[in-house]
Amino acid sequence: MRLREDSVQTQDIEQGLPETVSLLDRLRIAIYRGELAPGQRLVESELAQKYDTSRGAVREALALLQNEGLVTRQRNRSAWVRPITVEEAIEILEVRAVVEGLCAAKAAANATKDDHRELHALADEMTDAVKHGDVLNDSRISDLVHAKIREVASQQTAAGIINRLRHQGVRYQFHVSLLPGRLAQGLSEHLGIIDAVIAGDPAKAEQLTRDHFAAVMDAVRLFESTNLPSILLAR
Repeated sequence: MRLREDSVQTQDIEQGLPETVSLLDRLRIAIYRGELAPGQRLVESELAQKYDTSRGAVREALALLQNEGLVTRQRNRSAWVRPITVEEAIEILEVRAVVEGLCAAKAAANATKDDHRELHALADEMTDAVKHGDVLNDSRISDLVHAKIREVASQQTAAGIINRLRHQGVRYQFHVSLLPGRLAQGLSEHLGIIDAVIAGDPAKAEQLTRDHFAAVMDAVRLFESTNLPSILLAR
């Protein structure tokens, strides 16, 4: 069946959100999608009304988003969406390429049969998401694949570095998936990494992971050069 990433529209993503998605996830997705734009003030009372929740819950969610590098807050002032420049996004991806590559190599050496089964299941889920043009689910599963590989690698220092960086660059990775062909290409890259880990080939797993992030960097640069809505860029 032909993959239909060319038919993906950003408005389709909202339909894929589960009803139980948390306030934190809703705010994070709104930032990724550009509904909460870079530099936009985040007023607790307005967000509480929009998401039908309490100001306390909003305050807590904003604090967590600040820790992720998505929001900036100053004492006695409103929070706002932290702009991420293309240059900063590329730098984040360069670091991730090296550190995630290390984790992939270690995972290939450490993975058990149970880990193989979990990775196979994630590969099947990602394939189905891409077949249906489901950008939101594809992004979620991509996160799970990399998280599983970091878990198997048991490299806590590397995991700590990635956890501090990954949310800041996701808004670019999320939208470059809308570029023609990128969804299918990303699937192929992830499947290759998974196969190398399962095959117990550390060198190949590391190289394919680095190649994957290099491809994402190329897509980010391409995204910047297109006429797609500039909802991500710092002003």
